[in-house]
Amino acid sequence: MRLVHLDLKGAAPRVSYLEQVFPLLAQLGANGVLIEYEDMFPFKGELEILRSPYAYSEDDIERIQQLAEQHKLEVVPLVQTFGHVEFILKHEKYQHLREVERFPNSFNPHAPNTLTLLKSILAQVIEKHRRSSWIHIGADEVFHLGEGTDSKNWMSRNKGDVGAMYLKHIKEVLGFLAAQYWGLRALMWDDMLRKISVGALRGEGTGVAHVLPCHAWRWQEPVPHRVGIGFEAVWFASAFKGTTGPAQMWTPLSYHLKNHLSWLKVMQTVPRLAPLRFQGIVLTGWQRYDHYSVLCELLPVGIPSLAICLQTLVNGGFTEEAKRKVLDVLGLEGVQLEQSTCEGRGAFPGVEIYHMVEQVNSHLKESILKVLEEESAIKGWFSPYHRKHHFGNPRNMESFGSKVLKLLEDWESIIRDLRAQLERVYFPDTVEEWMEENVNPYLDQLRDLVQDYR
Repeated sequence: MRLVHLDLKGAAPRVSYLEQVFPLLAQLGANGVLIEYEDMFPFKGELEILRSPYAYSEDDIERIQQLAEQHKLEVVPLVQTFGHVEFILKHEKYQHLREVERFPNSFNPHAPNTLTLLKSILAQVIEKHRRSSWIHIGADEVFHLGEGTDSKNWMSRNKGDVGAMYLKHIKEVLGFLAAQYWGLRALMWDDMLRKISVGALRGEGTGVAHVLPCHAWRWQEPVPHRVGIGFEAVWFASAFKGTTGPAQMWTPLSYHLKNHLSWLKVMQTVPRLAPLRFQGIVLTGWQRYDHYSVLCELLPVGIPSLAICLQTLVNGGFTEEAKRKVLDVLGLEGVQLEQSTCEGRGAFPGVEIYHMVEQVNSHLKESILKVLEEESAIKGWFSPYHRKHHFGNPRNMESFGSKVLKLLEDWESIIRDLRAQLERVYFPDTVEEWMEENVNPYLDQLRDLVQDYR
């Protein structure tokens, strides 16, 4: 299985955009999507507080599944069940379930209401995904586990074993799934399992064997750690975007290609580890590092990388055939891997956003700082002091005036078009956030200068 990860905790696309993306995924060789809804799921009743103002409706969730079915894509919902639960624990209502009171990252596994809440969340998500035969329970990066008072008390009675405590909670989650949803198979990330001793995995781990771990959180050169100990099959997790910096705007193509070439080498070794089976790979595409971090590369920006990575997996390498298919499907004339650029207009969903973000990434900051810091007439005759006290020599001001007016006019035109394209794909909160992070810090400096000049 080749699952493409849609991380909806940031820049969740409108369903109309997914209508264009799903056929593309199928064409490129994906056969499933791993959907991390977080606050975009239409929680009901007591859980309604978890919903974003722009959360998908129940009809949207149904439409997403119809689209997936139409394009032969398996839908695997992802529900975080231990760490990365800021979207839950940020609410005062659930603050008492934090492992450490100051931090909203992780659940306290000993609080009786933790499991009760998780069961409600899982039940609502699974109820809306009755066609799915898989669920992903997350369970990665459980920061501060063992630091809470309840955990310290538990460990003092249980040989101080954080690993055993982690496994105990996972077994409770899996026990609920097994009892309530017969035949539903579970996946989880493996980074916490890697810290647990082989003995604990074989002892305390009894009961987690039917969850399949996704190895291994190394984006550049993966080296699976004790691959598959105690498990019947194994999955891997690569990345097509979202792992090279929390504020990354542009996707580095060669970096992500190398990651997939490394995983291909690892896959070739799995047959030698019989009876362990390699079952699938998740191509992760993180949109935020956590609920509170800024946005990294938008999905339209990551599509060329996704195409290259999928075709590399399908063809066993980035062969000529893989390259030809990528160019053909995306409507491109060429790709420059080291420069992370594409040649040609392109014909993939969101290609307009791709080209305009490329301009912002390459030129916006540089072109504005060049004028503000290198134009001697501005530095000499239109300093912050001149601007504050509203005086200047018209002769010197006219020497730079037309240049800054033209620069602002050009950028405002590009940004107006970019905003219009972003609004077609994204909800208003995403558009505002992306502009505030990537455009306004630079363009506002130019806008202010022009306003003072006028």
